[in-house]
Amino acid sequence: MKKIDLITGFLGSGKTSFIKKYARYLIKQGFKVGILINDYGAVNVDMMLLQDLQKEGCELEMVAGGCDAECHRRRFKTKLIAMGMSDYDRVLIEPSGIFDVDEFFDAVYEEPLCKWYEIGNVITIVDANIEEELSEQSEFIFASMLANAGMVLLSKTECAQKDKISQTIAHINKSMEKIKCKRRFEHEILIKDWNNFNDSDYERILNCGYVAEDYVKTLDEDNAFNTIYIMNKKIPEELFNKLLNDNECGEVFRIKGFVKASDNNWLQINATSKEICIDEIALGQEIIIVIGENLNETRINEIIGEYVL
Repeated sequence: MKKIDLITGFLGSGKTSFIKKYARYLIKQGFKVGILINDYGAVNVDMMLLQDLQKEGCELEMVAGGCDAECHRRRFKTKLIAMGMSDYDRVLIEPSGIFDVDEFFDAVYEEPLCKWYEIGNVITIVDANIEEELSEQSEFIFASMLANAGMVLLSKTECAQKDKISQTIAHINKSMEKIKCKRRFEHEILIKDWNNFNDSDYERILNCGYVAEDYVKTLDEDNAFNTIYIMNKKIPEELFNKLLNDNECGEVFRIKGFVKASDNNWLQINATSKEICIDEIALGQEIIIVIGENLNETRINEIIGEYVL
């Protein structure tokens, strides 16, 4: 049977960055790897960020959102059926940062997927600098992604003070209490700069497994998360700060996408309230995605109109 790994984590935690490293390790070990990017929005930016892996023998598939939940579940299962008939040794699933983990378990345990796949690992990425205060919806999503994890990887530890890392671990365990999950994390958390991972670290991750744990589910289908797309426009950097800091826009968690620089090269944008990262990338398209909770599309479009001709 094919092993299938779920790599999950809240918005902006660093899932795509980890998958690049993890997939390269697996390829180096001789695995044939397929990656399914299961995005929340209708346009899949993360697919473009992982394109370099195709040159290394990894195959990429995607399930785009932009439809109702039932339609999205059907698309997800259909894509896994198609991948199940391929000759992958390992399938990695990167869902969106606001993914309902039950969707993964429900799909894999149903026929015909249960005949082709067995769950290998559930790996949850947590930003070592995560905000202390999250909304009720965000806190549930965060906690539900942790409950079944075989391993929790703290990201961006090189930018976090020891006290902050301790606070983040306390937040993780407090979130378990909030969803009435008996689980508490200690040894299952890997705290290390990812650039310093060695084969022993990856071997530990590869064999971490998952935990079948119960918790109280409080998220309904009509949750408050949504996305807004800005396409085919020249976006100045100051626009990102404005959108992230204008309270009338709603709770903007993350802005990601691509813009063209003055020299016509592509720039990758990954912006949160804590930092705005702009890096050169080989390929892109003019699209910016605003992701958040209770977003005010009217206000966001007003701001865009002020900055973009």
